Amino acid sequence: MDKKDIANREDIDHLVRQFYLQAIPDPVIGHFFTEVMQLDLASHLPRIANFWEAMLLKNPVYSGTPMQVHISLNDKSPMTAEHFAHWVELWSATVDSLFNGPVAALAKDRAKLVARSIALGIGQPVANGRP
Repeated sequence: MDKKDIANREDIDHLVRQFYLQAIPDPVIGHFFTEVMQLDLASHLPRIANFWEAMLLKNPVYSGTPMQVHISLNDKSPMTAEHFAHWVELWSATVDSLFNGPVAALAKDRAKLVARSIALGIGQPVANGRP
């Protein structure tokens, strides 16, 4: 079966839900969601979907300060290059499992940029284009 591209908010909602189904129990990054920030999925999923809808579909539905949130998280439990690289790998694998096309490729590229930006923002060294 051919996979469709990311085309609308429903696709983004599905992608974000599937990502967190993988990320929360993940042995490398899961503790950030379960222990460090004690993530409330009911409130987080719509907010993060807004972020990705703005990033991928250019709908101005997100407002927030993701850098400040990650600085606060890093203060509680330092994030390393390994964490960022793993987050990108997990996100990209989730995208690939569900979608194919130019917007799906953009989702993976933007994840790399987001990871790099946040890594730099918390003072994490970046080498060879990877956090």
